[in-house]
Amino acid sequence: MSTPSAIITEATAVIKTTKGDITVELFPKSAPKTVANFIGLSKGTIDWTNPKTGEKVSGKSLYNGTIFHRVISDFMIQGGDPLGTGTGSPGYRFEDEFDSSLNFSQPYMLAMANSGPNTNGSQFFITVVPTTWLNNKHTIFGKVTKGEEVVDAIVNAPTSAGDKPVTDISIKAIDIVEK
Repeated sequence: MSTPSAIITEATAVIKTTKGDITVELFPKSAPKTVANFIGLSKGTIDWTNPKTGEKVSGKSLYNGTIFHRVISDFMIQGGDPLGTGTGSPGYRFEDEFDSSLNFSQPYMLAMANSGPNTNGSQFFITVVPTTWLNNKHTIFGKVTKGEEVVDAIVNAPTSAGDKPVTDISIKAIDIVEK
């Protein structure tokens, strides 16, 4: 993973979905690598590998057009998988970043999905309830500040096997505002 050269001190992401917009305050001081990765994959400034073809992708957002592939009522929504199955990644992994001042004691936290310690890639989730059992297992890197009703609409969508929404709910784009 290549890291942008500028140090990010404050940033906001607007996740534009087919259900509406979700605004998230990002936490670059607490999770600098995670935030830089999310911003880079959102803007297309970090190269990633297409898991379908194995080809390197440059200058293109990984997230645009991806779906929320896992939605569990009274828990969370998960997206960011270029395959849309829960098994895709950007072709690299990076380490966890835990900050003792951040935890899952409140809803609407943005965190990295993983398959164990230090296996972060592109997949992320947003909680809808307190989920303290996830503390120090998933890197928290943001909090929803606007659009909670959009998150709620997504989490309450009808699902089929594997907690996948019956009708695809897509990320159209993620706009980043750095301060």
